[in-house]
Amino acid sequence: MNIREIFALNLRTLRHARGYSQEELADRANIHRTYVSALERCQYSATIDMVASLAKVLGVDAAALLRSDRDGAD
Repeated sequence: MNIREIFALNLRTLRHARGYSQEELADRANIHRTYVSALERCQYSATIDMVASLAKVLGVDAAALLRSDRDGAD
């Protein structure tokens, strides 16, 4: 999996875990819902600032959005 795919999976997983719709996450992050959708479908790459903003809304460190579940397993 590449970094964009890892980010998309983590974003979607954490969004669901928090019970947020794409629209609610977008509202909380002050971005458009279609941008959240595009990030989750790997259509866009998030800037590092956007990663930090989304992480803050989701209540995690920015690294959590970029970490693969396999990181540290080796």
